[in-house]
Amino acid sequence: MPMTSPDAPLLTRKELDAQLGGAARAWLDEAFAEAAHAAAHPDPGPSGNTYAAPPWELRYAAAGRQCGLEHADSVRALLLIEARAGLAAVTRLYEQGTAAERRAVLLTLPALDLGATAVALVEDALRANDTTLIAAAVGPYAGDRLDPHNWRHAVLKCLFTGVPVDAVAQLARRSRGDAELARMLGDYAAERIAAGRPVPADLHRVLALTAPGPDAPGPDAPGPDAPGPDAPGPDAPGTETTATGSAAHGPAAPTASTAPSEES
Repeated sequence: MPMTSPDAPLLTRKELDAQLGGAARAWLDEAFAEAAHAAAHPDPGPSGNTYAAPPWELRYAAAGRQCGLEHADSVRALLLIEARAGLAAVTRLYEQGTAAERRAVLLTLPALDLGATAVALVEDALRANDTTLIAAAVGPYAGDRLDPHNWRHAVLKCLFTGVPVDAVAQLARRSRGDAELARMLGDYAAERIAAGRPVPADLHRVLALTAPGPDAPGPDAPGPDAPGPDAPGPDAPGTETTATGSAAHGPAAPTASTAPSEES
């Protein structure tokens, strides 16, 4: 079934209107009006009816049925922005949503005024094995907000699950000069070879990026708004790996002559 891929650009309202039929545009008009009303009249907090959801949130869930799966991410992102969704709303939509609804939340996080408060949603997605969620989770919000420990494991998670590292926002900047990431990559490559498995081509690419450069931010430099020091992060390969390389910059990953360069 067609749907927006995590690296595909989200459409603007004008672009959506040009692609949607009349019934879908009318539905979207109503959905936007409800989202705008929610933004102008914020929910004061829990009420007696704990199961009630604002009308725009119901529209969020129905976006794929009403506007087509290929437009669902864009519609959901625009609704979140129009409603000025806060942490409570995005958490509710993420926790109660389908994988597609969760993905749309993750894709929209950079456009919402949430600071670092939604990092837990990214960390949750990185514990999943759904590659569409992982790819969405390592986007610009993670590039800005994830602390170094969790960000490194996010990179390893991409390699482990086959998500292209092109999905990782700020990969070059955050990898540069990161000796700990280099060590983790070397350990992971050694494990693959010991098990008779190919080393992902993307691993060589990331390892090359870890070389120190003139603008290296340092091994533990987080994104501009990343929270706090290292802490236990989302499940990812390498968490319990025994270090096998040298201390300075980790072992070099096997060359193409040592192991296949792509996953089978």
